[in-house]
Amino acid sequence: MSRLENIKAVILAGGLGTRISEETKLKPKPMVEIGGKPILWHIMKIYSTYGINDFIICLGYKGAAIRDFFSDYFLNHADVTFDFNNNSMLIHGNKCEPWKVTLVDTGDHAMTGSRIKQIQKYIDGTFMVTYGDGLADIDLHELLKFHYCHRKIATISSYQYEEKFGVIKFEKNNLVNRFKEKPKNNNWINMGFFVFEPEIFKYIDEGLGVVLEKEPMERLVRDSQLVTYQHFGFWKCMDTLNDKNILEEMWQSDPKWAVWNAARRLSS
Repeated sequence: MSRLENIKAVILAGGLGTRISEETKLKPKPMVEIGGKPILWHIMKIYSTYGINDFIICLGYKGAAIRDFFSDYFLNHADVTFDFNNNSMLIHGNKCEPWKVTLVDTGDHAMTGSRIKQIQKYIDGTFMVTYGDGLADIDLHELLKFHYCHRKIATISSYQYEEKFGVIKFEKNNLVNRFKEKPKNNNWINMGFFVFEPEIFKYIDEGLGVVLEKEPMERLVRDSQLVTYQHFGFWKCMDTLNDKNILEEMWQSDPKWAVWNAARRLSS
């Protein structure tokens, strides 16, 4: 996994989260908690399990809450001396994750492509991107290997999702000839977890209204520079309050995305 150690992970954490407004009135969506920790923390733990500890977080809506989280998180996991006589603070060491976190204010109303364009100056090689609301047990080592093998500018991870409702097939006389409860269909959806080469920035125009998943991706397709890595494991997007509740229940019993727990068991 040594190649992964030099990879930066960009997390898009600036959206409004309007479909989970019950939680996002006072905080940004990536700060909505699962098991007492923001979903952003869970995402970063996934990357960190594979040796990716250099993060760039694109802030927007209520970004100050994310800044406060990392400031408090660092101090709460460190031995610290406050010297009021000399107006100084000395950090003796910390016991938290080995993360390097760059927080970039990309604007409240910027779209996904525009946010990525704004962090170009922090990128110096192959990098990964994901959304601030999706959890998966994806093998990032295999994802990166897939990306390098195909030698394209962009790799997008895809997931074959189940229908929301059961499917009924019937004949003209209304006789049911097939019933399947929430079957998987033939469509694969974008689950995030991208890998990009720096050339991606040539495909993203300036301005706040550039949606990564539209014109930039369409241009990559036209140039035969986009491949997809098919993920057959677990993936769940926290899009609604119901999604949050499902993830919370899973955290209490079987958090399939908590790959760091599996890694700890293997190393012990």
